[in-house]
Amino acid sequence: MSDLVSIFLHLLLFKLVAPVTFRHHRYDDLVRMLYKVHNECPHITRVYSIGRSVKGRHLYVLEFSDYPGIHEPLEPEVKYVGNMHGNEVLGRELLLQLSEFLCEEFRNRNQRIVRLVEDTRIHIMPSMNPDGYEVAAAAQERDISGYLVGRNNANGVDLNRNFPDLNTYIYYNEKNGGPNHHLPLPDNWKSQVEPETQAVIQWIRSFNFVLSANLHGGAVVANYPYDKSLGHRVRGFRRTANTPTPDDKLFQKLAKIYSYAHGWMHQGWNCGDYFPDGITNGASWYSLSKGMQDFNYLHTNCFEITLELSCDKFPLQGELQREWLGNREALIQFLEQVNFQLKRSTPQAAPKRKIPNSGHRGRVLPKKVQPRAARKKETMMKQPQRGPA
Repeated sequence: MSDLVSIFLHLLLFKLVAPVTFRHHRYDDLVRMLYKVHNECPHITRVYSIGRSVKGRHLYVLEFSDYPGIHEPLEPEVKYVGNMHGNEVLGRELLLQLSEFLCEEFRNRNQRIVRLVEDTRIHIMPSMNPDGYEVAAAAQERDISGYLVGRNNANGVDLNRNFPDLNTYIYYNEKNGGPNHHLPLPDNWKSQVEPETQAVIQWIRSFNFVLSANLHGGAVVANYPYDKSLGHRVRGFRRTANTPTPDDKLFQKLAKIYSYAHGWMHQGWNCGDYFPDGITNGASWYSLSKGMQDFNYLHTNCFEITLELSCDKFPLQGELQREWLGNREALIQFLEQVNFQLKRSTPQAAPKRKIPNSGHRGRVLPKKVQPRAARKKETMMKQPQRGPA
């Protein structure tokens, strides 16, 4: 995108920017903030809970739609999830700011935001791990340092290592034949996961989510599936290897859209790491098993990427405004892709819904429909045979 186009988009979106307050929000503050936005924009928002944390805190979601609470035929559903790791807090604050911004700009009749809300059903979960956040925030107030303090839930479990492992099935099926989309869950899956994980799984099985982003911290990069490499462990050590999905080109494009709309992610050099274009295949960075990103894709065909947004997992309050300004355009552009890249791309890549409000079984995504070996064989048959190089 040229600099002139980028400047134009920024002016179009932000000519009526509303004043916001940049601070960290504890659980009660978060709840008040969500209901404040709802009260200011009652006709386009809905606050609902998908369940409770280990300690009984609600996992709240704020929905934006011209018909909140109703799935309209062919209207895509998209979600943002923040604060999965309780000590990675920037995503939580960005999503609260985004919620306030969408409401204010809709009221100001910013046509870009009006179209987005009218054409899309947006679900925003600022915190998937409110218990962990409270631990991390309390430690910050007492000036207690610790890289992992508050990361896990109240049971000490890393929620991004807690989803059913569907990668093992997909890699087996791609080698030996078998389904490679809408993979079923094991019968005992509920006994294997935490309350927060179970709530999210039931949530994504209940809505036809097409696009999603999971907001993290500790690096600055847009990470796309697969997260788990084919050879996850070799003699006890993690093995990293680029492990693309059948939709790798589309995933890379989605990641680049966020990276290049971000203030500095696309530059590549951040937090002492270098990622070309500010993006990476998850497994080529480090292999991660039982993560939410791969689970979304393999179980429900939802295109989810993971956004690492800050070097500091718990940024100082004075840094929040800069981070918001660096992420604001990217957060909006990513949401717009559900009506642009995913709706207008080729049939092989475009999600298609058959039955409104039917859960994930009502959606057909004609992409990874053949095992990798079968696709390779078909491609070779279509190409002229060549001798050895």
